[in-house]
Amino acid sequence: MNAQTIPEKPKTLNTIQAVNLALDEAMGLDENVIVLGEDVGDEQAGGVAGVTKGLSTKYGKSRVRSTPISEQAIVGAAIGAAIVGLRPVAEVMLMNFTTVCMDMIVNHAAKLRFMSGGQTHVPLTIRVMTGAGFSTGGQHADYFEAWFAHTPGLTVVAPSSPADAYGLMLSSIFDEDPCIFIENMPSYWTPGPAPEAGVRIALRQAHIVRPGSDVTVISYSRILNDCVAVAEKLASEKISVEVVDLRTIAPLDFETILGSVSKTRRAVIVHEAITPFGVGAEIAARLSKALFGRLAAPVERVGAPYCPVPFSKPLETAYVPSQARIEAAIRATLG
Repeated sequence: MNAQTIPEKPKTLNTIQAVNLALDEAMGLDENVIVLGEDVGDEQAGGVAGVTKGLSTKYGKSRVRSTPISEQAIVGAAIGAAIVGLRPVAEVMLMNFTTVCMDMIVNHAAKLRFMSGGQTHVPLTIRVMTGAGFSTGGQHADYFEAWFAHTPGLTVVAPSSPADAYGLMLSSIFDEDPCIFIENMPSYWTPGPAPEAGVRIALRQAHIVRPGSDVTVISYSRILNDCVAVAEKLASEKISVEVVDLRTIAPLDFETILGSVSKTRRAVIVHEAITPFGVGAEIAARLSKALFGRLAAPVERVGAPYCPVPFSKPLETAYVPSQARIEAAIRATLG
């Protein structure tokens, strides 16, 4: 009898494959996990980027439901399903479209546990994609994480790699409270090391991606990888950069950030969202208070300018924080 050939595990995968794998495994583990959103079924190719491809065929249309084009209906139905014991994963196709269902997210999903005295949990995951790079213009590529981070009751998650997307998605699905899961569209197809099967990454915990001693760079989502590239470049000049990946934006793991910056005494915060009123402003304020008189330089922030995402490709490229801008900010702290 011939030995059965066991297929090799892939050594790399992209974010589309990673999120699909996490959804597949979660649905296999718990029949209460359902998926709903515009075009998520296989008859509609598994979503605009194919993230849910194959799931409706495997688990049936009762658990993977394509919906009308109504973000309020998608999130409202998902909240109701979560309240009665299901674990819905709702896809709001683009982060800009959360503006249509902000009432459902902010006044219902985020607050029902508080309004019920802890009796009603909402184990809901809302997937959104966003990010500049495809010239999709001012209504399709914004990062609105600061809005949701400003809302008590929501966990805001932003993976920077396929492996993180897999592990954080599993944790989000099985969390007892609502999670906003931000996927960066321009990096959807960028491969990375495959995750270990079944391993979840803890929510609400930052991760030190690269240790260093001279300056701390704090970031998340796709642009975290630009920060790592700059850190590796500066290493050739004997500049030691520690890179912290937030992974979860809110609730913020300030303990990890503070520990790093206490050591380096310099901090640069980088995000694709516009700079004013952003996540970087909150972190900078906390660091300035906690380390008053101990910082070797002012906290630097690198983000987008205060304007809508441009449609013009040259303007869009200038809008997104570049490695050159990140490097300049790091050098400014070293003065």
